Amino acid sequence: MAFSELELQRCERDLNAFLAKRRPPPSIRNELDVVYRIDKQNIEIVEIRPDWRDPSMVRARPFARITYVRSGAYWKLYWIRASLKWHSYAPQATTRHLSEALDVIDRDEHGCFFG
Repeated sequence: MAFSELELQRCERDLNAFLAKRRPPPSIRNELDVVYRIDKQNIEIVEIRPDWRDPSMVRARPFARITYVRSGAYWKLYWIRASLKWHSYAPQATTRHLSEALDVIDRDEHGCFFG
């Protein structure tokens, strides 16, 4: 089930605050950028950059996924491994609020999201 309009606005507010801290300066965003995608109850944080072999092609690589579990009213946090499979972020797999999950990603204490 997708987010309601009010829930979507809250999510976008938190995500835009996160991106305000994490996006690169506007002068290099054509070479590297960080954006988000929302699909139903999944939010992906995505790195966008030109392909290193063919700069005319742009690659989008998700590196964090946050899923809202409505039945339990909590958020699950995932990171993507080199195998391109999503794994629960073991140090803190769930949070009560989206902003808390975004803080975990921002701190990246184990180098899973930003390396």
